[in-house]
Amino acid sequence: MSFDISGILEHWDYEPGKVVVRKFKAKDGTEKLQLRVDLGLLQMNAHGRPDGKHPFGKASLLEHYESQLEKFKLENEGDDKGFQLKPEDISKLQQEAIQYHHRYICLFQLEEFEAVIRDADRNLKVFDFAQKYAESDDFAWALQQFRPQLLMMRVRANGAMALKGNDFDAVVAIIEAGLEEIRQFYRDQERSDLLDQSGEIISLEAWLEEIRSKRPLTAREKLENALNEAVQNEDYEKAAQVRDALKNLK
Repeated sequence: MSFDISGILEHWDYEPGKVVVRKFKAKDGTEKLQLRVDLGLLQMNAHGRPDGKHPFGKASLLEHYESQLEKFKLENEGDDKGFQLKPEDISKLQQEAIQYHHRYICLFQLEEFEAVIRDADRNLKVFDFAQKYAESDDFAWALQQFRPQLLMMRVRANGAMALKGNDFDAVVAIIEAGLEEIRQFYRDQERSDLLDQSGEIISLEAWLEEIRSKRPLTAREKLENALNEAVQNEDYEKAAQVRDALKNLK
């Protein structure tokens, strides 16, 4: 068996600045993703834990630690007070979260937005779990610092799905809600100084402006624009007609 992947790389160019990814079925029928990177490629499972492992017999480390929590609560009459994640536990959860991060970036490029949201929500669950049970806030921050990026990806995926249905109003609402969630995160962390520097906020604000500029006008908006134009041109006969049309508009 040859371990040399040069033949694969020769026919699949790396493109700097671009997410170059493909999806295929392996010989065993499982779906795989491959991400082209400068020194080769990353391969991951499309479902389950990306590396296909089952730590401690669980689907993921998160589920392992959740089972440890349930065991702790059973031994302490349902109380979780005293259950803590050590620094090494946080580090392991962070490494696992990075696997899911790589995957949802690939899935977004493939426009599999529901799967992006699945993995993003899963990582948010990890962040919340670490925030609640880490030995200190400093350890929890190792994960929490990536929350804005994760929230942005969820907004992008949800917005892209709404955009496929040409529901521009829904996209605007999704982006606005996402922006407020990210801003609230910085306020909760007492880091309001980062609001103007956040790449996620800047990116979503730019997308919001783009969506608003492309959103088709409603029938009412078109009539209101026509009315303003008629008044400015002192075309009062046309203005009266437009006003009638506005009154009749349901």
